[in-house]
Amino acid sequence: MSDQSAAADVDVDLRQLFASLARNWLRILVITILVTGLAFAFAWLATPHYKATTQLKIQLSESAYTRPAGTNEDDKPVLDAEGVATEVQVISSSDILNKVAGNLHLGDKPEFNDALGMSPVARLLVIAGLKSDPAEIPLEERVLTKMRDKLNVYGVEKTRAIAVEFSSEDRQLAADIPNAIAKAYMAYQADAKTTSNAAATAFLGPEIEELQKQVRDAEAKVAAFRSAQSDLLMAGNNSVLATQQLSELSSELSRVRASRASAEATAERVRQALQNGGSLDAVPEVLSSDLIQRLRERQIELRTNIADLSTTLLDNHPRLRAMRSQLADLDGQIRNEAQKIMRGLLTQAQTAQARENQLVSDVNKLKAASSRAGEEQVQLDALQREANVRRQQLESYMASFREVSSRKNYLPVDASVFSEARVPSEPYFPKLVPIVGAAFVGSLVLMSVITLLQELFSGRAMRPAPGARFERIEQVAMPAMSAPVGDPEPAPEVVEVDDQPTTMESELAPKPEPAPAVQEDAAIAGSEPQAEPEPVRSSLGEIDVEKAAEKLIASGAARAIFVSPEGDEAAASAVLVAREVSDAGLRVLLLDLTASGAASRPMLDSGLFPGITNLLASEAQFSDVIHADLYSDCHVVPVGTADPVRAMRAADRLPIIMQSLTTAYDLVIVECGPADAQGISRLVGDSTEVFMSMLQADDEVAQAAVELIESGYPDLTLVTPIGHETPGNPVPGRRSAA
Repeated sequence: MSDQSAAADVDVDLRQLFASLARNWLRILVITILVTGLAFAFAWLATPHYKATTQLKIQLSESAYTRPAGTNEDDKPVLDAEGVATEVQVISSSDILNKVAGNLHLGDKPEFNDALGMSPVARLLVIAGLKSDPAEIPLEERVLTKMRDKLNVYGVEKTRAIAVEFSSEDRQLAADIPNAIAKAYMAYQADAKTTSNAAATAFLGPEIEELQKQVRDAEAKVAAFRSAQSDLLMAGNNSVLATQQLSELSSELSRVRASRASAEATAERVRQALQNGGSLDAVPEVLSSDLIQRLRERQIELRTNIADLSTTLLDNHPRLRAMRSQLADLDGQIRNEAQKIMRGLLTQAQTAQARENQLVSDVNKLKAASSRAGEEQVQLDALQREANVRRQQLESYMASFREVSSRKNYLPVDASVFSEARVPSEPYFPKLVPIVGAAFVGSLVLMSVITLLQELFSGRAMRPAPGARFERIEQVAMPAMSAPVGDPEPAPEVVEVDDQPTTMESELAPKPEPAPAVQEDAAIAGSEPQAEPEPVRSSLGEIDVEKAAEKLIASGAARAIFVSPEGDEAAASAVLVAREVSDAGLRVLLLDLTASGAASRPMLDSGLFPGITNLLASEAQFSDVIHADLYSDCHVVPVGTADPVRAMRAADRLPIIMQSLTTAYDLVIVECGPADAQGISRLVGDSTEVFMSMLQADDEVAQAAVELIESGYPDLTLVTPIGHETPGNPVPGRRSAA
């Protein structure tokens, strides 16, 4: 069967479960009243404790008139959750608590000093060494420990408020101690600020004097370096004179070079025009000459006259020739004047070259002077910066010193008490009604739950699910019942068996012999060759495998002991029952204690696995001897391969092994073979069912059952594997198992 169907074979009977409350109402009520009475006595006799709370507000209390210069309301730090937690630790520090304990003389009160007023019982425990002597602990430590036990300092959620809560047997102390702690905390803050201001004043005074001396020395070095040790002459634009001159000469040198280049270029153009016979009109410097302009005007005038006379006179006319001669003279004069302009330009270029050379020499000299001035300026700037830094530091220290000096008589504390602790009128512990009510309800609910759990785990509240059935697993071969040889004796009547097994007294009672008519009919039927009668199996009130499995599940048994007086053949009952219960969803283990391994061999197909003898002989562990059944979810512990004699020396360990297996599994089935009552006594424990496996109701089985019943097992149940035969895996022949 699957796990789901197996789990659905058993249901919880809610009616039976809750009916257990009605059956056990007296026990529940008595225990509830007893617990409630104890709680009432405790609440009535307990020493009352009182609790009071002082609340502080953590904030900066600086006013606008006493705030340091240069700061405003937005500059004050905001106290976050970590800051409030830090103040909580400061309030609960040992220094503040010791100071409060000394001021209130708490060491003289028995509530805070265990060494005072010790009871006789406590003194006897101290003398016997069962309790440490409080007098051996320093008084300060004793008082501090008690105060911490009664003190609770915490920050109020989502606020910057701190609550100081204290409990005491004395209502006056419950209010005085938190108020004293708050005052001690504020005094601690004031002392801390006073100490800080005094330390700042002691530090700033000598530092200011030293800084004043350093500032004077630095400024003196600057003045001396500027006046005597360097040639740093400052110009009008706050720059060094050498640097300014170098800048001016550089500008002049650039201008002279440009003028020289322009003159040389113009002279070159004029020379080319004169050499090539080209027109000089394209040269601006030639056209700008006044003489050349007048010659050009005369030349134009002559050309105009020649053109006019050419219309009336011949070319060889003396007048025309005279005018042409004058025109040629004018061209020569223009060229001479152009040559003069060229020579002037060349002279100008040479003059510019000489000026340029002089300027280059002056610039080189000024470069060297400017470089020296730059280095000296760097040194001067460094001295000036050092002097400025010293002066700024001096001014800062002097401002801080003035502020610290002005706050000697006014030190605002960053905390204030906005709710002082008042003397409580009622104790916070014990509360009679809540304690008694909680004890009554709690004990009532607890006893009800315990009763329900007992009913549930005992199995009495479990019932088979509607329509549930157990499928058969037929992997173990059973011997076929053969008819008796010779004349058959009259078989007893087959007794109808209910679901529940009958008592053994009625099962073993003598059965009435069959009537003569029935015997005669049986003889006649036996004489007919064509119809052989089936052998009628006798009965002692045994149940089948399915009923045995149902009984184990319904009873919630943890152990099932199977005894097989007929030997190995009847050992199949334990195997079949184990598989039936395993298929129902329970964790089942079969322990084979037969000498031949008749129960475990069909489940493992081998007898060479380590088992219980190896475990008893300390040759293996639990994980080595537990094996899985090849045909079901059941687990098996076989006989094993160790020496049986050596294993039986440790037979006293069987109860411990059984207890361990019972803890790990829902059901442990033990096949003991033909054992007697003394042999199974070590295996029986709580929630144990004893079964006897049988194949046929003979005297041997009946005698064995009677002996077990008389030995203290009146609930013995007989079970038979008949009806579960399967082919294959034949069971060994019938032999006794020691």
